[in-house]
Amino acid sequence: MTNSDDDYVYDDVTGEWMPASEMAALEGQRSAVVDAEGNALTDGDSVALIKDLEVKGAGQTLKRGTLIKTIRLTDNKEEIDCRHDGIKGLVLRTEFVRKR
Repeated sequence: MTNSDDDYVYDDVTGEWMPASEMAALEGQRSAVVDAEGNALTDGDSVALIKDLEVKGAGQTLKRGTLIKTIRLTDNKEEIDCRHDGIKGLVLRTEFVRKR
């Protein structure tokens, strides 16, 4: 439903004019942080790795299926901040994790 008084704005992504209220809703969806399967991630979620990852600087490999608890979102929607035993400041790309 659109209000006849609603302002219209141009969406660069779709190339269409749309009501400002719809544009705001779309922006919220586009900026959501998602895992490899498209599930939305939020601070505090637990994720599992979907492939083995070599951790640079730690001399350690995290195996597929490793559970990472209590993630934190970063300014980059393609990265999450987390901790794992013995590895501080671990940053993972969202393409390598699945929400649990």
